[in-house]
Amino acid sequence: MAKKVLILCTGNSCRSIIAEALINAECQGIISESSGVKSSGKVNPYAKKVLEDEGIWKEKYHSKSLDTVINNHYDLIVTVCDHAQETCPVFPKPVKTIHVGFDDPHGKGYEAFEATLIEIREKLLPKITEAFS
Repeated sequence: MAKKVLILCTGNSCRSIIAEALINAECQGIISESSGVKSSGKVNPYAKKVLEDEGIWKEKYHSKSLDTVINNHYDLIVTVCDHAQETCPVFPKPVKTIHVGFDDPHGKGYEAFEATLIEIREKLLPKITEAFS
C-alpha cells in the first residue's frame, strides 16, 4: 500500500507544488499532495513551466488551503519553508513531521525555479525515502 505524504508550505504556489510533482513522479510507492498554510490560490507560472519542462506537470496540481486536506490521512508531513514549520497545525491523528527548508523562488527568474527543482530532487526526495525505510 502506498505511503501518503503532505508537503506543506506557506502559499502552495512554488516549492510545495514542485515537491509534490517530483515525489509523485520519482518516489516509488509514495503518493504526495501539497497545501499551504495561507494558500495563494494559484500556481506560480514558472513553477508550472519547470514541471512541464520536466514532463511531470499534471492539471490536478493546484494551490490548496490547509482546510481541504487537514482531515486526510498522511503517513508523513513535510514542511518546506520556515513559516510552515512554525505554524504547522496539529492534525487530527498523530503523524510524523519533518522539515527540509528551501529558499522561495517566487519573484525571481525562471533559473531560480530550475535550481529549486534540482535542490528539492537532491535534498528532499532522499529524506522522504529515508523516512519510510
